[in-house]
Amino acid sequence: MTAKLLDNQSDYTMVTLSSGLRLVYIKRNSVAEIFGVATNVGSRDEMPGEYGLAHFVEHTIFKGTSKRRANSIINCMESVGGELTAYTTKEETFIYSIFPQGNASRAINLISELVNNSIFPDNELDKEREVVAEEIDSYLDSPSEAVYDDFDDMLFAESPLGHNILGNKESLGSFNSDVCRKFLNRFYRVSNMVVFYIGNENIIKIAKRIESHFGELRGGEIKRDNKSSITTKRFEEIRGDGANHQGHTVMGAPIPSIYSPERHSYALINNILGGPGMNSRLNVSLRERRGLVYSVESSLAMYSDIGVMAIYFGCNPEDTQRCKRLIETELRRISDYQIPESTLRRAKRQYIGQLTIATASTEQTILSAARSVLFRNEVVTPKDIAKQIERLTSVEIHAAAQMLHPDNFSSLTLS
Repeated sequence: MTAKLLDNQSDYTMVTLSSGLRLVYIKRNSVAEIFGVATNVGSRDEMPGEYGLAHFVEHTIFKGTSKRRANSIINCMESVGGELTAYTTKEETFIYSIFPQGNASRAINLISELVNNSIFPDNELDKEREVVAEEIDSYLDSPSEAVYDDFDDMLFAESPLGHNILGNKESLGSFNSDVCRKFLNRFYRVSNMVVFYIGNENIIKIAKRIESHFGELRGGEIKRDNKSSITTKRFEEIRGDGANHQGHTVMGAPIPSIYSPERHSYALINNILGGPGMNSRLNVSLRERRGLVYSVESSLAMYSDIGVMAIYFGCNPEDTQRCKRLIETELRRISDYQIPESTLRRAKRQYIGQLTIATASTEQTILSAARSVLFRNEVVTPKDIAKQIERLTSVEIHAAAQMLHPDNFSSLTLS
């Protein structure tokens, strides 16, 4: 049986506008539409002393422009029932609006103004500084999240990938209007950005509106010196005395980058090993059979020059070593032996089925397409990914899995 991905009646198009700005457009009949910008900038682009700045700029870009005050920015989309949102990762920042059909022009006008003319008023920055400081405190109080950043800090020690996206309170206190504007001017440029739209409006109309409103967007190339590498030897560290009722562990190993031809193999391996399904090998072994963990999952972080497969589990501290041994057994199983063809067929069917469900989300569909254009300069659709997954052989999976032998995994436990 061959799995088949439904296309959900979407029409994916990539257009390079006369300014050089790239547009990814998806035609979809929906009561909700989305417009936004994706920028190739994140925490790895920060210099020492700037840690947390990419995230802070994302927060404060809504606080005022040369034409609008903060209240006007908030009300612009909310007054028609829409919302304005954003997020920052280690390599990307997305700013976008979800709104009722027929309001694309309003969204394009607003977001173009944010990336072109934000002024970062100091009085507004002071308010937002408190918000981000509370976010930092909240994050530190959640060890199941903090353990990931602490692990990255160790794995990527003294490299651009090795610090928290939120930054710290010391650096946060140094961010003023001038610092934020300079960061915006440095990275929010035509060559470093993608605009995206999903909805029912004609692509020619959308493109013309974008050309009109984004005509002032900065040009020029981005100069970067932010290459990352694994600089530390394999490590195994436990922090805490085990007095807490729950321990949190991340195990991780380096894998190739997002541009690697093996990326689809790792995506399928991740799904088999510890993906979202309750039938993942780690969930069955640690939770269903033995009841040792509160949760267990694996994930991929694939950056532009390197990647990491991470496995997280939370358990009673006295069970940590036993859980690690069971995980190492599953890692040996997948790295030492080829996956049987019947198992591979089932894994492909499950993964492609998950892709099908994901296409039902308008938001995830357009964000994934924009990310594809941002990093690969092409629209890679779910159907394209499904075809690549379907072509994978057990030999290719086994070859990629060699990097996932337990000897390649470091670990950090907070207990």
